[in-house]
Amino acid sequence: MSHKAGFVNIIGNPNVGKSTLMNAFVGEKLSIITSKAQTTRHRILGIVNGDDFQVVLSDTPGIIKPAYQLQESMMGFVKSAFEDADVLIYMVEIGEKELKDEAFFNKITNSKIPVLLLLNKIDKSDQEQLESQVQTWSEKVPNAEIFPVSALEGFNVKEVFNRILDLLPESPPFYPKDQLTDKPERFFINETIREKILMHYKKEIPYAVEVDTEEFFEEEQIIRVRSVIMVERETQKGIIIGHKGSALKRVGVESRKDLEKFFGKQIHIELYVKVNKNWRSNQNQLKRFGYNN
Repeated sequence: MSHKAGFVNIIGNPNVGKSTLMNAFVGEKLSIITSKAQTTRHRILGIVNGDDFQVVLSDTPGIIKPAYQLQESMMGFVKSAFEDADVLIYMVEIGEKELKDEAFFNKITNSKIPVLLLLNKIDKSDQEQLESQVQTWSEKVPNAEIFPVSALEGFNVKEVFNRILDLLPESPPFYPKDQLTDKPERFFINETIREKILMHYKKEIPYAVEVDTEEFFEEEQIIRVRSVIMVERETQKGIIIGHKGSALKRVGVESRKDLEKFFGKQIHIELYVKVNKNWRSNQNQLKRFGYNN
């Protein structure tokens, strides 16, 4: 029996629904999702296996013009997504006009590999607007197949996945068939904590934060975790902790609930906050946190 396998990389502006789409394909919450831009910082693989196929999906950071070193690294992950894709998914949302980086856009329109342009959030539009948008994007990206979708509602997601299977090359699997992602357990703990910070803190705070899980001990009934929330300034540390530790406690409680669902066992989590000055512009620190690889 022939076997298909390949890399399907999802790119687009911030907040168009890339992470929601990948989670819908995989059936697990691998990428964190919030309403804030730049939620995704890394390139995260999600692997979908069948008897005769393996789809290696790749969620990438939203395309932005970088303002500091961390964002430069994030755009490096996007660039790498062009280099190894067998199928490229370019995701836009209803009402969107263009990609925020012309060079990336040119790469899409000149791509030699199949491009699927997904027009997302159609549940927020009417038929007239949808037809107009399909016309606009078919002119802008004539080399793409266009699929109107709602990643959140699951509309047309299965049809897109079936088209991906059509386009994949014949190949043995790249990863073991029982593997779900390329990231270790600690990565998902860090991301879950960071998601809660994105949800509950305003302005610059979430973007000045990185999470580092220093201890991860898995026992039969429980996983014991010790994680450090890094901030850039003392004032940010106080905001993260909150009055009598209340804000930090909320982050811990909500993270624990999500992680217990993800790992399927009890979680004990200890959270600490440390100041790590200007880590977003420090090459050594960025490398330590998995950027600049």
